[in-house]
Amino acid sequence: MIAQPYQLYVERMDPTKNMARYYAMSIEATLFGDVCLTRRWGRIGARGQAMQHHFNKEEEAVQLFLELLRSKRVRGYGPRTGSQPCSRRARRTP
Repeated sequence: MIAQPYQLYVERMDPTKNMARYYAMSIEATLFGDVCLTRRWGRIGARGQAMQHHFNKEEEAVQLFLELLRSKRVRGYGPRTGSQPCSRRARRTP
């Protein structure tokens, strides 16, 4: 069982380089009692990629979570800026 929820969403934008990236992580319990760290990344507005890491102990998942967070902060990722909603729903055309 997870002691507390861990979720992160950060972005890195640089209009001069046409760069708009996101990085998301979450730690959740699996149905089998393991702990899973799920990472998602890619260009904002695109599906991107995903990777899952499975651990026996929550502490191991939290340690990797914090290491990845430090790494992303050094590379310039930060909280979402602006007032645009983070909706990824498909829109219907008439």
